[in-house]
Amino acid sequence: MRGLFWVLALFALAVAVALGARLNDGYVLLVFPPWRAEVTLNLFILALLGLFFVLYLGMRGMALTFGLPQRVRQYRENRQRERSSLVFQDAVRLLFEGRFGQALKKAAEAHAAGTAPGLSALIAARAAQRMRESEKQQGWMARAKIDDPRTEAATLMLEAEMMNEARRFADALAALDKLQGKQGRHIAALRLELRARQGLGDWDGVLKLARQLVKRDALPAEVVGEVRTQAHLGNIAKRAADLGQLTSYLRALPVDERGRRVVLAAARALLALGAEAEAQQLIEAVLDAATDDLWQPELVAIYGRLAGEGLTLRIAKAEAWLRKHPDDARLLKALGRMCLRQRLWGKAQSYLEASLAVQPTPEAHLELARLCDQLERTEEANKHYRASALLEVS
Repeated sequence: MRGLFWVLALFALAVAVALGARLNDGYVLLVFPPWRAEVTLNLFILALLGLFFVLYLGMRGMALTFGLPQRVRQYRENRQRERSSLVFQDAVRLLFEGRFGQALKKAAEAHAAGTAPGLSALIAARAAQRMRESEKQQGWMARAKIDDPRTEAATLMLEAEMMNEARRFADALAALDKLQGKQGRHIAALRLELRARQGLGDWDGVLKLARQLVKRDALPAEVVGEVRTQAHLGNIAKRAADLGQLTSYLRALPVDERGRRVVLAAARALLALGAEAEAQQLIEAVLDAATDDLWQPELVAIYGRLAGEGLTLRIAKAEAWLRKHPDDARLLKALGRMCLRQRLWGKAQSYLEASLAVQPTPEAHLELARLCDQLERTEEANKHYRASALLEVS
C-alpha cells in the first residue's frame, strides 16, 4: 500500500512539473563579454540539477576512494572481533564440556585478543584449577583482578569457591569478606560461606548462616536439618569437657532442633562428665514428648544404665513408657537391668525374657545370666552365657 502511494505521488509530481514548465515562458540571459547567451528558464533549471548530480557523484566517488583504507581496516577489525568472540565462546563451551586443556588454550587466545579479558582470565583460571596447575591458576587469577574492574565480584566468588575446593577455608572467608564489603551478601555467597565455616568448624557461624538461608528459602528442608544437626554435634563435642558450657548450650537449644542424633550425643556427653541427673532430665523430657515416629530406643538403653538415686522413680517412668511401646526390646531390657539393680528378681527376669522374645540379644542373655548367678541357678546362668557368646560370634 505504501509503494502504491509513492508511485501515485511521483506521477502527480511529474504532471505538476510538466504543467509548470509548459506555462513557464521565462528565460535566462548569460553575459560573458564579448559573448551573450540566452536560454529558457526550464533548460537552465535542468542544467543546474544535472550539474548538482554530477558534482555530488564526483564527491561521493572521491570520498569512497579516499575512505577505502579506513573501511578495509574496520572490516579487518570486525573480522578479528568476530573470530575472537568465537574463540571466547569455544573456551566457555570447552570448560563446561570438561575439556580443560583446550579451554585454557582458547581462553588464553581470547585474552590475548582483548575479548572480555576479565572473563577470559577467569575461565583460564578455572580450567587451570581443574587441571591442578596451581601456578597457572594463580597467575590467571591475578590477571583477572587487574584486567577488568567489572569482573571483581565474579573474581572474588570464583576465588572463594576454589579455596573451598582446596580446603583453604580461611582464604575463602577472606575473599567473601572482600565481596561483602563491596557488593553485600547474596544467596550464592552465603552458601560458599556456609561451606567455609563448616570446614573451619565454626559451628556457631554455621547455625547463623543456616537460619539466614532458611529465611530466604535457599536450602531444602532436609539439607537445613542435616546442617543444623552437624553444627549442634560439633558444638556439643567442643563443650564436652566443660559441664557448665554444655548444660548452658543444651538449655538454649531450640526444641525443634533437638533431633535424634543431637539428643543422643548430648546424653552421652553428659554421662561422660558424670552428670547423670542432667542426662536423666534430658532423656525424660525427650521421651515424654516423643510420638511413635520420634521414639528413640537408643536413649532408653542409656536410661537403663543410669546410676545414682531415684532408681525406683526411673523404673516407674520406664513402665509408663512401656504402656505406649510394649514391643520395644530395648525398653524391656532397660527395665530388666534397672529391676536387677533394685533386686526385684522376678520383675527383672520377666522383663529380660520378654526382651529376648521380641529380639534376642547378647546383652539380654548376659543380664539374665547375672540374674541367675545372683539366685545361684548355675545351670541356667551357664545356658544364658553360652547363648550370649553364640549371638556375639554370629
